[in-house]
Amino acid sequence: MTTLTVSVRPETDMRLRPVPWRRMAWIIWRQHRIALGGVAAFMGALALYVWVMGLRLHQAYAAAYACRPAISSACADRINSLIDMNHVLVGGYVLQAVPALIGAFIGAPVLARELETGTFRYTWTQGFGRWRWALAKLVVLAVIVAAAAGAIGLLFSWYYQPYFSTANQRLELSQLSPFSPGLFDLRAVAIAAWTMAAFTIGSLAGMIARRVVPAIVATLAVYTGLAVVAANVLRQHYLTPTLTHSLNVSGDAWISSQSWTKGGTVAFTGRPPDELLRQLCSSVPGGPLGKPSHGTFYQCLAQHGYTMWTRYQPASRFWTFQWIEASWLVALSALLLAGTVWLVHHKAT
Repeated sequence: MTTLTVSVRPETDMRLRPVPWRRMAWIIWRQHRIALGGVAAFMGALALYVWVMGLRLHQAYAAAYACRPAISSACADRINSLIDMNHVLVGGYVLQAVPALIGAFIGAPVLARELETGTFRYTWTQGFGRWRWALAKLVVLAVIVAAAAGAIGLLFSWYYQPYFSTANQRLELSQLSPFSPGLFDLRAVAIAAWTMAAFTIGSLAGMIARRVVPAIVATLAVYTGLAVVAANVLRQHYLTPTLTHSLNVSGDAWISSQSWTKGGTVAFTGRPPDELLRQLCSSVPGGPLGKPSHGTFYQCLAQHGYTMWTRYQPASRFWTFQWIEASWLVALSALLLAGTVWLVHHKAT
């Protein structure tokens, strides 16, 4: 049998077998190890900073709580020091940038860089296939960055624990609500979901723009718009607020509106006017910091025939709100991921 007469294998045997998924995970790590290493370094440094400042905060809280007598100037100084430490993370707003940065600088370049440089053509010849290549990269990286953000969220929750404590009532210290802007979406469940959403927004932007810089700009703009809409429009409608005329609404509740009535008619809404407080409640005693608490003012107004009506979300609904927000963010992420993979499969050239 000569070379010319040697039988040829069927065409199906000549095709490359698809690369196994586990092998693709290793290749993804090799390709993105520098970016993932940067995320690890950034998150590690941030976690170390929050942990160190958290230790100082918890020590300051313990000292203020144990201080006696509570109305002394020394105790007032310790309470003021505790209040000032809330500014270290600026109410959590410093960490608001974490999901956006991950979406812009990790999510946006994932596909945009290869589309911009043209290396995706070589990748598709290595047995990956278009949709498997995109799906593997997006899913693996999205899970990694979401898990890292969730770990930061757990540490953040520990940092702010003293401000959520019911013991703050004895200190005459305002108890933060877990629904507070800048705090709610940074807890373990929500921040992981927001990070995943930011990553998939960046991935889709990179696929559409096919350029890294425009994809980064688009990611930051879309993520910021989505976060503003969620905080100011969507979140308050997750569950119907509770309505009460009691003055004993917990300090950690999310108050959506307050109105005061007298004689069956609305006298004013929101915070009582200072002129009215000076007229009716100028003689109320002060607290540890020298100023009367809001509760003292409200009791004074109630004695003069005013009734306060409050619409609020009790703190017991916090985790329900967390899972509601995480659910629609994960669903949005899955939709964006599916759209990105579809574009890669049908539109990338």
